[in-house]
Parts: sequence; structure tokens; C-alpha cells
Amino acid sequence: MARPELTLSLQFADPRHRALLPRHKVARWIRAALAAPAEITVRIVGDEEGQALNRDYRGKDYATNVLTFDYTQEPVVMADLVLAAGVVEREAAELGLAVADHYAHLLVHGTLHAQGWDHETSDADAAEMEAYETEILTGLGLHDPYAGGRD
Repeated sequence: MARPELTLSLQFADPRHRALLPRHKVARWIRAALAAPAEITVRIVGDEEGQALNRDYRGKDYATNVLTFDYTQEPVVMADLVLAAGVVEREAAELGLAVADHYAHLLVHGTLHAQGWDHETSDADAAEMEAYETEILTGLGLHDPYAGGRD
């Protein structure tokens, strides 16, 4: 099945995981979650920048794994996905995952958010989004992030 067109900007403010995130892999992971053409910027940042963005835009004063800034959903999905490298690395270690596999999950998760999926609105919405993430990730040959329960 052909995937929607993707224009991808990949930025590394924190370069420590650059080798784990080649453009072709990042594009593959994002495309797997897209239902429409998209222009997406992925920015890998340090925890300090991640914390500042989370505080300024969500009112939560800590670095989180992924932030999605969605601007349009139709006819083209336009979004920025910001991932805090240190948080991703720590979570991957806690979960016993390869860092790249955890990035794949978070990029799929953020891409779904950019298209209007939301797991914070209700338990039913969370279950639906998690099931779809699992379908996408296992289709990519990756782990089921919810096999042990919700993140």
C-alpha cells in the first residue's frame, strides 16, 4: 500500500542520537502513521529545551519524551515533533528497549497526535489510539509498547 507523501525536516539540537535516526528510518516510521500528505519537522533536543517547551506550551515544568505541535490536519498535515533525547534514552533503558525502537514508537505516537488522535480525552480514546499504535509498530516489525500496560 502506498503511503502519503511526506516532506520531512530532521533537526538535531542534541546530536547524540543522530546515528540512530537516519532520515530514511524516521520517514518510514512517520509515513506508517500518516493518513494524509504531511509536512513534518522532527527536532531532537536536549532535556533543557524540552522542559522549556513543555512548560511554556503545556504548563508542565519537566522534560517529556515527545511534544506535538500540530498546525493543520487538512488537506496537508503540518506539525512539529520535538523529542527530548535524554528522556527518550532513559525511558528506553527503563523499558529494556533499543533507543531507536523507542524513538520509532514516539514518532508514531506524535504523528497520530498531529492528525487529531488523543489519548487524554477518555479511556476509550486512549484504548483506540494505543491499539492503532500497536498495529502500526508491529506492522513495522517493532515491539508492542503497551504489552505490559499503558505507558
